[in-house]
Amino acid sequence: MTLRNNSDRWGSLSIGLHWLTFILILSLAIVGFVMTDLPNGPLKIQIYALHKSTGLTVLALTAIRLLWRLLSKPPEITANTPAWQALVAKLTHGILYLLLFAMPISGWLYNSAAGFPLKYFGLFKLPKLSGYDPQLKEWAGDAHETFFYILALLMLIHAGAALKHHYLDKDNTLTRMLPWLAKKS
Repeated sequence: MTLRNNSDRWGSLSIGLHWLTFILILSLAIVGFVMTDLPNGPLKIQIYALHKSTGLTVLALTAIRLLWRLLSKPPEITANTPAWQALVAKLTHGILYLLLFAMPISGWLYNSAAGFPLKYFGLFKLPKLSGYDPQLKEWAGDAHETFFYILALLMLIHAGAALKHHYLDKDNTLTRMLPWLAKKS
């Protein structure tokens, strides 16, 4: 497998970034649901800090993914895919990328409006996106949660579509992102 994408397959960098992003989002979701119920104390502060830093990592990875997508064009849509499905796939991918930016930025805005400091894995401080603002904090928190539910739904649709292509259409859409599933010729 090559590093770069080609017209038939995703390259190893695209595959690695895709699955790393998925794992981080899954981890963020689990931690996000658990952390709010933790009792106040040092553990809760550490888990929130980890959640924030991991979210910022997703933001950075998303920027890298988009840059790589400009440098290494994605594979062609699988042959025999109806035009409407190709359009839905493009729209879904576009919205997924938008949400992968909006989620961490809304979390960062929430943190800023709440007046909390933000350090990336304790290494360096990040600038605030706003001053203390309870109304903005509430809006950003609501947006962050709403973006999560939309992202989760689209990820399920995305995975469902890949499985549909693999099991019903019997094409190579899924095996281009999971090459070990490809039939050996």
